[in-house]
Amino acid sequence: MDDSLSLEPWAEGDFWLLLRKNEPVMTAHLGGPESDAKLQDRHARYLALSAREPAAGRMFRVVADGESVGSIGFWERVWNGEEVYETGWGILPEFQGRGLAARAARALVAHAREHGTRRHLHAFPSVDHGASNAVCRAAGFVLLGETRFEYPPGHWHASNDWRAALA
Repeated sequence: MDDSLSLEPWAEGDFWLLLRKNEPVMTAHLGGPESDAKLQDRHARYLALSAREPAAGRMFRVVADGESVGSIGFWERVWNGEEVYETGWGILPEFQGRGLAARAARALVAHAREHGTRRHLHAFPSVDHGASNAVCRAAGFVLLGETRFEYPPGHWHASNDWRAALA
């Protein structure tokens, strides 16, 4: 094992990864699996994001030691009156527990610093999602506190607001 990790831009052939990430074990903290139509829409949004200027955000396939292990991305949003980026990720179950999500998050922060225009990157994991909160901590995000967050649309839940400085 050469311990390499890279972020590869989301591509047309990455739809299989959305199917894998739609399994109940992967969506337990995200409102459950999505319909096929919603997955197709998500794939189209990821492709469109990759076609825009890098400062608008990006979706990536996470590749570790030559294998696709998950995805991570960032996109524009307004949070508490500030134009920021939001991030989210998912590492497939068979690759979890190896620190890959934290490494991918650190690489994403570096990418957003280099290509982005916003001062902050936020992550909003559910307060009861220990693994995602640990990723934020390990990737150098600062916990700002608990907040109510809407995801998926129409579903509010208690989340932690983690922030990484980009500027």
